[in-house]
Amino acid sequence: MRRLALVVMVALFATPALGDGVKGSGKYGTAGCGLGSLAFGDQAGMIQIVAATTNSLFGTQTFGITSGTSNCGTGAMKVGTRNFVEANREALAKDISRGQGEAIGALTVINACEDSSKVGTALQKEFKAIFPNAQASDEQVTDAILRALHADPNVGCGKV
Repeated sequence: MRRLALVVMVALFATPALGDGVKGSGKYGTAGCGLGSLAFGDQAGMIQIVAATTNSLFGTQTFGITSGTSNCGTGAMKVGTRNFVEANREALAKDISRGQGEAIGALTVINACEDSSKVGTALQKEFKAIFPNAQASDEQVTDAILRALHADPNVGCGKV
């Protein structure tokens, strides 16, 4: 058990040195995402108890869900962006076409971006990809916005 704790601690402390965080394969067992899923994956059986205990001991599941690391998907930024798109789609389309406005400012905050003018410019350049037609789903619009914001490191998004 001490050896397992040592391995888990080394993995936990090595995670911040990986830059953008540990993304994982997206596959996890009944214990859910977190450090336990990175160590044990989706193996069936009692190992999921160890994975859940690992997640609980180190708090990596909660952090991973919020930040989108530790095999937990895309995190709060995608959820916030999707909710914003659903509630403000028409105003968002107008502001993105102009490259400025309140909707751009809100997306800047939701996605932890540094400068709303850079966000506006990046989104305006990708307007046709973000809104290819009126039938594009909110999910498609959200994914296109996130791709545009996080593709260019000069925009400075996601640095929480």
